Amino acid sequence: MIQIQAALFWAYATGATFAVSAGRQLQWWERSVYGEGVRTRSRAANPYLALTLLYAAVLLVPTGLFMLWRNPSWATMQVARDHDGVWAGFVLFYAGGIVVAALLGFLAAQLLVLVGAGYWAYLQSVGGHFLLFGTLVHGWDGNGYRRTLTTSARAYREWPRDSVVNNVLHFLTSGTFLALLVLGSAVLGTLFLTEIGWLMEGWQLPGADEERKVPRPVAVAIAAAGVYGLPFTGALGASLLVRLAGWPLGLAAFAVLAGVALLARRSPVRWLYGLVGVPGRHWKAGPEVTAARSA
Repeated sequence: MIQIQAALFWAYATGATFAVSAGRQLQWWERSVYGEGVRTRSRAANPYLALTLLYAAVLLVPTGLFMLWRNPSWATMQVARDHDGVWAGFVLFYAGGIVVAALLGFLAAQLLVLVGAGYWAYLQSVGGHFLLFGTLVHGWDGNGYRRTLTTSARAYREWPRDSVVNNVLHFLTSGTFLALLVLGSAVLGTLFLTEIGWLMEGWQLPGADEERKVPRPVAVAIAAAGVYGLPFTGALGASLLVRLAGWPLGLAAFAVLAGVALLARRSPVRWLYGLVGVPGRHWKAGPEVTAARSA
């Protein structure tokens, strides 16, 4: 249901976010099947990977194709005026690319979680969502938000003739926005419920909840802010710096700021990550789990 220029970034970020949300379960899954043979350790047997691919194939792909068919101008960020401007083969690559991107995001984050680099798995989600919001806010020509908030190439060309408020109101009262609301209730509702549910499930594993330092509702809010709020704020900041200083200097300045905020050992983002209780290093099962397995 998102515009095609940003769809692959969203799919990758979603796959990574799902893997981080189920990080405890993925670590436990890896341990629980250890030594039971190659067949039980196959990727097809991983229920979290299977559900991630199911989400991408059943919700992300059909809703994206629906929006592309209903309004190709909006779906292509005003690049194509109508269906004649969309190559048929591109639709095929789009449909397959969404599933592949979600798969790659999940596998990359899962690999990092399993080697004890959970924070770097989280950065996969941050990076994907930053590219998503950066495309929608700035785009390739600085007019990403205009392309997102107009429903046709004509409306995009006429944007400067009216106020920003009126342009936004025209979009919010359009059939395109209504379709986004209907589709978004299913796509985003399932997304958030899955991520929160897997976090809750992971906290219920024996011994896994000890690293969570805040109440569960607060931990969910911190996780949401870190996965969605932080990348959106970063995209706005990067867009502003690029507009003020140009692409080379603006991106260089943003890279320095992002490095301090995300990579410094005592950065506030690392501190907040530690409050939520998702995998930071290798997680070891509690005594009752070890006892149960021994029995």
